[in-house]
Amino acid sequence: MKNAYRLFRRNGVFWCQNNATGKQESLRTKDRPTAQRILHAKNEVERQPQIGLQMARAYLAGSDPNIGTRTWSHVMAEMGKLKQGATLERWGFAVRDPAFNLIRDLVIIETRADHLLKVLDAGTISTNVFLRRMHNFALDMSWLPWPLLPKKRWPALKHQIRRSIKWEEHQALLAREPNEETRHFYDLMWHLGGSQSDVATLKAEDIDWETRVIAYHRQKTGTIARLHFENVIALLLEKLPRKGFLFPRLALMHEKHRCKEFHRRMKGLGFQGLSLHSYRYAWAERAKKCGFPERFAQEALGHSSKAVHRSYARGAQVVIPALESYENRNLVAGNNE
Repeated sequence: MKNAYRLFRRNGVFWCQNNATGKQESLRTKDRPTAQRILHAKNEVERQPQIGLQMARAYLAGSDPNIGTRTWSHVMAEMGKLKQGATLERWGFAVRDPAFNLIRDLVIIETRADHLLKVLDAGTISTNVFLRRMHNFALDMSWLPWPLLPKKRWPALKHQIRRSIKWEEHQALLAREPNEETRHFYDLMWHLGGSQSDVATLKAEDIDWETRVIAYHRQKTGTIARLHFENVIALLLEKLPRKGFLFPRLALMHEKHRCKEFHRRMKGLGFQGLSLHSYRYAWAERAKKCGFPERFAQEALGHSSKAVHRSYARGAQVVIPALESYENRNLVAGNNE
């Protein structure tokens, strides 16, 4: 049987060429015996594909004894060890997706692209998101020797529209909310832009009244969010407890119940597409619109990534002033000096 590949050398480096398609590929070696072994392996794989899989297993087993038994459930478990709190709870819920049953007990090294495509077909947008993470984690850990699906072959993610809460909607919510503690909670969410769990579990000890700073560690990422406040927030904080949790009832409530309570209020008001996270979008958009420096906004929201922060602020409608107005302002300032 004719070989599928032939060997040649270019600038001292050995290459192989597919005799059928003419495609050329560098073998990345200048040593002829090494190049010939690689070429022989490629030709054997073309003649008997199963031999190629067995050879790959044999080589990989030399560096990782568990390569032949490690399954995707192991990936799910190991990724869960890196998470905590509410994030761990969400991860546990995500990996229980029935679509993952198609690969849960499948050995990673035996996984093919069509296995992942079947999972994506059976799942939802969430399945797509978490399967990508598991695939990339396996690659990073060298449990998967090569990508099963190139980036361009993953189905596009189509998230639901996320929007910020408007001032008028926030005021309508406050007017409708009968519980004083919850009403203050929504109002502080507007002013701080924190995630609902972080704001609900704020303590009086997180407030430095001397410097007028609120600082806390974000539960999701552990990063520090730090925000200076003035009179409006100060007046609100004075209405809250001076020891322990600022919102004692809400601090002990599960986040899903706080979300459901907020959703009922929004449904009653006839507002669509809003969640408690909409307050973070609103704060980021307000900061961008008024020209608040991005590095300060990142610190206030606890964003360590500029990309993440910009995704939150992308809905802001910024009014760009005319260059002439800036020139005239600088001219007036110069004359006054």
